[in-house]
Amino acid sequence: MPPIDHLEQLGDAFALTAPVERKRMLVIVNPYATTVSDRLRNLVVSALQGRYDVQAIDTAAKDHATQLAREAADEGFDVVVAFGGDGTLNEAANGLAGSSTPLTTLPGGSANVFCKMLGIPGDIVDATEHLLRMADDFQPRKVDMARVNDRWFTFSAGMGLDAAVVARVDAHPKRKARYGANYFTAAAVSTFTRRYVVSPPRLEVEVDGEALGGGVSVFVQNGDPYTYFRNTPIHVADHSRLDSGLLAGAILKRARLTDMPSIAWRVFSPNRQVTDARAAQGFHDVDGVVARSADGAPIPLQVDGDYIGDVTEARFSVVPGKLTVVA
Repeated sequence: MPPIDHLEQLGDAFALTAPVERKRMLVIVNPYATTVSDRLRNLVVSALQGRYDVQAIDTAAKDHATQLAREAADEGFDVVVAFGGDGTLNEAANGLAGSSTPLTTLPGGSANVFCKMLGIPGDIVDATEHLLRMADDFQPRKVDMARVNDRWFTFSAGMGLDAAVVARVDAHPKRKARYGANYFTAAAVSTFTRRYVVSPPRLEVEVDGEALGGGVSVFVQNGDPYTYFRNTPIHVADHSRLDSGLLAGAILKRARLTDMPSIAWRVFSPNRQVTDARAAQGFHDVDGVVARSADGAPIPLQVDGDYIGDVTEARFSVVPGKLTVVA
């Protein structure tokens, strides 16, 4: 991997030799993202100025990126860059949903799922160079956005186990930043064995109006993979693409220790599917999913890897071409 100091030369390497109109770029920076620092922020912005008219703003609170992205669309920026993790990207996407202003991203989080799904490298130096080259081949395109209740998401959402894990990890940001994927793994094992095996929540799930049965968690995808473990893609359901106009996903039907080895093996296998496990049930090519708490107890909900609260009902849908992206 090239050293971060290489960013200092990128701006000069891609600098325009003739005066042309530069595209206006707003870089929304999450200064608290896992791998973002003041030095890295300044190096990235300086490099991007070799080809773009760049304005960079740090987020100051939850949902600030949504506000900044919406204002950028109103002010006629040519492109918005979410520089942070998938949570920052999700907020920016919520601000740009339905607009013609394209969104792109730079990796600053622990997983950077949507960044990789768009074909942008997971290394910050390579990703910055990718955005600089993009200036010569600027081709925005439309992708789908999914929605759960009143929140848009770009690639995945879940009600139950994964959301409970995310909630636990997000409650300890310093541990998340220090231990990364290992902390997620420890939180997942602990949450499953201490809570789900002992007293799991109960969900009732409908897919396109048809009752699909009960379970302890539901996972909904607008694209594939569902997430990443370091640089390894984690696949949950088949037939999920950012431009299909349909949803896919799976229900975890039960929480038994004996089921976990099979599911874990399928999660990391490139040739096996989680939905083939006895403890899981898959669905794909659907327009809508409804998950309800069977006993009325609130259950954690996450979108794009960010915990957003506990709910008793989650209604998932998808809108084709809702988001403009460039990569």
